[in-house]
Amino acid sequence: MTALLPALFTGLAAALLARALVPPRRSLASRLNQYSVLGRSSLGRSIDSVEPATGTLTGTTLQRLFGPPVEALARKLNRFIETGGDESLLLRLRQAHLLQDIPETERVQQYRVRQLGAAAAGVGIGAAIGLLVFQQTGTALGLGLVGFIVGATRWRGRVDTAIEERGEQSRIELYTVNQLLAMRTRAGGGVVQAVQMVADRGEGIVAADLRDAMRLHRGGLSVADSFHRMAEITPEPFAARTYRLLATAEDRGTDLGRALLALSSDVREARRDTLRRQATKRRAAMLIPIIGLMAPVMLLFIIAPVTELVFGITQ
Repeated sequence: MTALLPALFTGLAAALLARALVPPRRSLASRLNQYSVLGRSSLGRSIDSVEPATGTLTGTTLQRLFGPPVEALARKLNRFIETGGDESLLLRLRQAHLLQDIPETERVQQYRVRQLGAAAAGVGIGAAIGLLVFQQTGTALGLGLVGFIVGATRWRGRVDTAIEERGEQSRIELYTVNQLLAMRTRAGGGVVQAVQMVADRGEGIVAADLRDAMRLHRGGLSVADSFHRMAEITPEPFAARTYRLLATAEDRGTDLGRALLALSSDVREARRDTLRRQATKRRAAMLIPIIGLMAPVMLLFIIAPVTELVFGITQ
């Protein structure tokens, strides 16, 4: 048993390394998804997904043989870790911009399988360290449990971190994007023309959201519904306010330029407050090592005369 476990974990680690070095190719459906939006919408299909053929099993023989039990185990593990359902997880993956090259119908299950693989790798690494380094079964079990917890929560932490980073990047981009939209609308262009100009020439998260809104509009949705859809799925509140403002301007014809400039000022103030809080936290973090080094020395200077005066002990 002692020789079997390291061999099993070594094989698992080698398989994960091979997958990381040579990732699987993107499916043809995910590549053609963006070009078939209009056809699917005219047929009543979903705009953002490609529905696979039902009743068929794809993949290699090993995938067809071991795929269903592995997917069932991954689904149980995901229910134990995640609190929301499939729709919530799918939305969070979209907000984090992870696994977007996988069709939407398979994205959640792929996330669960990778989460299970990370948990299994954590168990293998922890148990291998316990057996090879400490050579104790109890230590191997404990390290395996720790590895399981770390591996099982790794993907969730990765999604949360990606959402937070993309939200911060969106706030940085929004000030410039709102200024460009305000300039375009005040020069005489409409909402669609202004958004199309930024979407065609811009780069970044906000520009990508505007391109998705235009794609939804070309797929059959109205302009207002497209921007409302983007406001629902974006994780950044200021970006949601911008998209709702664009939808309102398209419906009611409000003064979009002045509203965008006011929203840009709010974004700048919020960004400034965030930077101030971050600077305060970093200054406090810089004081920790200084206090840790100075406190023992100060205690020695204080304790030395006290012990001599009270107890008559000479240092």
